[in-house]
Amino acid sequence: MAARNEQKAEAESRRQEQEAAAALIMEERLQKLIAAAGLASRRHAEELIASGQVTVNGKVVDELGSKADPEKDHVKVQGKLINPLLKARQKVYVLLNKPKGYLTSVSDSEGRPLVVDLLPRSLGRVHPVGRLDFNTEGLLLLTNDGDFTNFITAARNRVQKVYEVKVKGVPPEEAIERLRRGVALDDGTRTAPAKITRLEETTSNSWFEILLHQGRNQQIRRMFDLIGFSVVKLRRVRIGFLGDSGLSNGGWRLLTPDEVKRFMKKEQKEPRARSVKGVKRVKRRASHG
Repeated sequence: MAARNEQKAEAESRRQEQEAAAALIMEERLQKLIAAAGLASRRHAEELIASGQVTVNGKVVDELGSKADPEKDHVKVQGKLINPLLKARQKVYVLLNKPKGYLTSVSDSEGRPLVVDLLPRSLGRVHPVGRLDFNTEGLLLLTNDGDFTNFITAARNRVQKVYEVKVKGVPPEEAIERLRRGVALDDGTRTAPAKITRLEETTSNSWFEILLHQGRNQQIRRMFDLIGFSVVKLRRVRIGFLGDSGLSNGGWRLLTPDEVKRFMKKEQKEPRARSVKGVKRVKRRASHG
């Protein structure tokens, strides 16, 4: 029964992650898509739209400013499907060291700072791969490749995410063991088993390293709330084989082609817990929060 419940939880997590990933892939203006496919300039693309020579899912679209999602909509120009051309356009893969106080999204009705604001416009439109909470720091991938997004966020591919966590107080070992086995969160969903390593503790705070293969909304914060301890600082330090060395707070870099290929391989080794030297780095980071 326990195994069946875990399978159901993993399936539900996979569905939620895929829906979240799909929601992050934004629609684009038709004239921009036509230009990106190499069929016309944006001005000429607007003329093609206005003259009724563009269809979306079989329906003529002649209103300028209309949008479509090339991941799910079939766009034709003069009867020719442009989706294959768009799929072949240059892919962009970015690793960002997200600072605290940025929203993991491409838009926000409240006008809060966005992670995409940290990147130059020359990279074009990209979307976050998964999410980091507004007050969580650390590594975040962004791309314009929907297949890459779906692969990284799908729980079945077990792409590891490693976090450094500072907690107020000193949770007893039996409470941490509960979190390792998996717990039912406040909304009834159950977390998958997690690898949790206690790094250091003082009389007032504790530091942990947590390895997850799935990630629900504010999962780590909710896990510790469940056992009566608050997360003071949370930072993602690894995604799969990618670490955070060399990236300043708010800094970014492009992934290499070899890194992208390596990500698409399902089998990844679990990283070792941080050494004492790494723990000192956790404490120094925590002092900035």
